[in-house]
Amino acid sequence: GSEILNISKKTASCFVNFSRQQQMTDIQAEIYQKNLEIELLKLAKDTEDVVHSFFLAPKCHTLQSMNNHLETVLKETRSLRQRLLKPMCQENLPIEAIYQRSMVHLLELPVTFIEKLETYLETIRNVPHLDANLKKMSQALAKMDVLVTETEELAEHILKWRKQRKEVSSCIPKLLAEENVLHKHDIITSPSPSTSKVHAQTINAK
Repeated sequence: GSEILNISKKTASCFVNFSRQQQMTDIQAEIYQKNLEIELLKLAKDTEDVVHSFFLAPKCHTLQSMNNHLETVLKETRSLRQRLLKPMCQENLPIEAIYQRSMVHLLELPVTFIEKLETYLETIRNVPHLDANLKKMSQALAKMDVLVTETEELAEHILKWRKQRKEVSSCIPKLLAEENVLHKHDIITSPSPSTSKVHAQTINAK
């Protein structure tokens, strides 16, 4: 009888282990199922703004309005092309009085920019050559300094020459006057040949 009891105990322990193994398998299957549900919930959350009707309704409304606008543009293509070809001059813009001064200022800005656009573009083109231009400017400034120094020296020489010329020109009348005085004195002191001949004739006649 004891052997039968022992065998029954062994079989009972085997069934217990088997039931535990079955429970573990069921729990793992349930965990796997829950993980699948979690992944599906995550996917639904990520795609909710695309597929949910609450988000799709305004998007559909916006697309419909855009579609209507495009249909209107296509219907009025000819009139729109004519309006674009038509010059915009002599047309008044509906602007409130308080903003008119600001609009005048704003309209002056693009006009000024367009007037100076060529200068701006030339400046941008010269940016890569800025270092070379600076070196050329430095060399030109050095040459200008040398020329200024030479010009100052030349001006000093010219002033000296003018001073000497004035001194010479002031001395010339004095020299001429002295020469005239000496010439007259010589004429008076030395008898002329005719007078000497007359004097000799008178002596001979006596």
